[in-house]
Amino acid sequence: MHSVVGKVFILLVVILAAFLWIGNAVTNLTGGEKTAGGPVDISPEGGETIFWGKGRCFTCHSIGDKGSAVRCPNLGQFGEKFPLPIGQRAVERAHAREKATGLPYTATDYLTESLANPSAYVVDGYKNEMAIVYAPPISLSLGEIKAVISYLQSQGGDVDINIIKNPSEIAKKFYDRIAAASAAGGGDPGNGEKVFFEGLNCAGCHTLKGKGKALGPDLSAIGLKGVKPISEAILQPAASFTPGYETYTVIGKDGKEKFDNDGRKISGVKISEDAESVEIGINADVKARVLKSEMKELVMDKNKSVMPEDLIEAMTVKDYQDILAFLLLQKGEAK
Repeated sequence: MHSVVGKVFILLVVILAAFLWIGNAVTNLTGGEKTAGGPVDISPEGGETIFWGKGRCFTCHSIGDKGSAVRCPNLGQFGEKFPLPIGQRAVERAHAREKATGLPYTATDYLTESLANPSAYVVDGYKNEMAIVYAPPISLSLGEIKAVISYLQSQGGDVDINIIKNPSEIAKKFYDRIAAASAAGGGDPGNGEKVFFEGLNCAGCHTLKGKGKALGPDLSAIGLKGVKPISEAILQPAASFTPGYETYTVIGKDGKEKFDNDGRKISGVKISEDAESVEIGINADVKARVLKSEMKELVMDKNKSVMPEDLIEAMTVKDYQDILAFLLLQKGEAK
């Protein structure tokens, strides 16, 4: 009896040892398990932790003979296709980006762009399919991305933490993009721009950097207001109004709300007013001029905004996060 129990025990130990060995082998094959226990230092060591851990970069990239991913370019020195590791390769890529854009790219600028806007440069033979690492489900912070940049620099290149922490004009724009995305809960500003101009057609009522129509406020500098006011303007547009863009309703001589010839209530933004008439923008495409001789009064409606009431229903959560991230980047001058 004791002999049988002993054999079963030994068999279980062997099976457990085999599982542990297989698990360890798989872990080593993918680059080794590295976990972050808090804020990561902006250093090659910190970036290595993110690359092989939270960032899940190893699921698409290998570094030399470390890892087994082939979906995206190997970031180490590997065969004839990649004679240089990414730290050195970035110097050549920077020259290519400088030639393509006319901007003075450095190797750090290129690495920053490759993480913040991966579609800007796609290596021949590979698809434009890299994940937005600062958006869900990965959601790397700006500090974590800086750490990854230093780790990539360390692959055959010169690590310069000072340049990473004090970026050039080019890299700073990408940093701002990442910071805005983080503030918006992981939104993608690039997709937010498409949602603004195409998906929701916000430019039908708002101008931004000279584009769009001016029924509503110019949004070229709205990012200076911060997350909360922008979020409120999207989700609760009637909660507060930009001065000059309040909603007014025309009341006729009979004391009733006045309608235009097409049956629309004349209610909207006051575009202009003179001694004889007032012009109301009902929406981006419809305006109504009413003679004051036909009006009893012009009433401000504090509970009504010209912005569509079903805007929230027209957006997905992702649309909201993306457009919020995009608007947070708009810190220029209103036109």
